[in-house]
Amino acid sequence: MQGARLPGDAGAAYDWVGFARRGLSPSTPALTCEPGYFGYDRPAYEPASAAEEQAWLDRTAGYAQACDTGAQSALLDHMKATDTAADIESIRAALGVGKLGIYAHSYGTYVAQVYATLHPHRIRRMVLDSNVDPRRLWYDAADFDQDVPLEGNLLLWFDWLAAHDDAYHLGATREAVRQEWDKQVATVSAAPAGGVIGPDEWADLFLVAPCFQASWPLLGTAFAGWVHNGDSVTLKGLFDQLMQYGSDNTYAALLAEVCTDAPWPSDWPRWKADTEAAAALAPSTAWGNTWFNAPCRTWGAKAGAPVDIDGPKVAGALLIGETLDAATPFEGSLEVRARFPRSALIAVPGGTSNGATPGSNTCVDARIAAYLTTGALPPRTPGRHADLECTASPLPTPAG
Repeated sequence: MQGARLPGDAGAAYDWVGFARRGLSPSTPALTCEPGYFGYDRPAYEPASAAEEQAWLDRTAGYAQACDTGAQSALLDHMKATDTAADIESIRAALGVGKLGIYAHSYGTYVAQVYATLHPHRIRRMVLDSNVDPRRLWYDAADFDQDVPLEGNLLLWFDWLAAHDDAYHLGATREAVRQEWDKQVATVSAAPAGGVIGPDEWADLFLVAPCFQASWPLLGTAFAGWVHNGDSVTLKGLFDQLMQYGSDNTYAALLAEVCTDAPWPSDWPRWKADTEAAAALAPSTAWGNTWFNAPCRTWGAKAGAPVDIDGPKVAGALLIGETLDAATPFEGSLEVRARFPRSALIAVPGGTSNGATPGSNTCVDARIAAYLTTGALPPRTPGRHADLECTASPLPTPAG
């Protein structure tokens, strides 16, 4: 939250106040269900048999059951976006400020939408980067809306690797890099790299690239290091770091929110049919994304009814979206703009990163700074489109 002042302290303004959402460490209780859930030796994401499919169904149902145990079980009914919005309102009241500013990224944009709908006159400034589409909660937004864009952004990374074949030597065309990718997936499926990096770990590690362009050089070096030198140590180190090996707190808390913000279908045949349709277009991403979200199918807490996001009474908001963002597709930013008629939307055409501000894009950052300090927004124009376009930041250069 931006612009808060502690009561009784006339001389000290607090520009930012942060808090840990319910269930996230160091809050108490901090949700944890199976700390080793994202470990090694998991079944392959894409099941090759009914037995492998059932193994994943049992595994995801077991995770949901593990979350619904002990003291944390009572917390599961109080993890919705409406609960987080209530916490924000409690913090505002405790600080004794009449209005506040909110700066939110990705899932946080939905929490901000909820808060602004329920407390429109408490908003002083609001910056929402990478907007969740409030029409698509959550079976679509958290799963199937992402699959094809993630696959497309993976191919853009392949293009970048090909353009820098002099550095990585993975192929001089997208197709050549794709063939190398497929070859290595088959290799680690038959014999995991370093005995631990199989096809699931490979996907978890390298599918960071479709979401964050800044990761391209690091992941390109890891990919090339494995292909040319058999460097499994780097692969394992990156997997352990990026997947928070040995801790499922972030994952558990995320599921506790999205599994209960809105209802999920429980019938597996629907999930399977939707996943198979997505996998035809997104073979590298669809099945992993489905199993990531599948605990919601049998989640222990009852889902609530989503808030009808409605922002005409909100004084203003600055919205930001990169047009090729796969985690929160750009259509979500257009929909939020439509629901907040006093907002303005900045688009970054061709950008693929999620929740990347403030960062290296001086055009975007200057507009954020102007809005937070003066309330100035880009002029809003009629129609369903962005109000301002900022050129995407240059693509990264190879490491070293």
